[in-house]
Amino acid sequence: MGRTEQHRASQRDKVSDGKILIPGVITHHTTTVEHPRLVAQRLERFAGIVGPENVIGGADCGFAQASTIRRTHPEVAWAKFGSLVAGAQIASQRIWDS
Repeated sequence: MGRTEQHRASQRDKVSDGKILIPGVITHHTTTVEHPRLVAQRLERFAGIVGPENVIGGADCGFAQASTIRRTHPEVAWAKFGSLVAGAQIASQRIWDS
């Protein structure tokens, strides 16, 4: 999470009742697959700001950006989602088991 995202998130003390924050913790902009520990760190930062019960990890955007831009290869997209799942598991263990 960059400084801008941290600043926006830190401006709120909590999420409104009944609302869930789904931050983009994986990106479609690069073909590099985020490491699960990096994904976990991003999720833990958001959980520390708005509460772990109010955070669900997501992608920052879709993987089929536009007709003029080459789509992300399906193997890369699925690997990124696999990293999202693994990172969420790490973050959940750290948050809920502590």
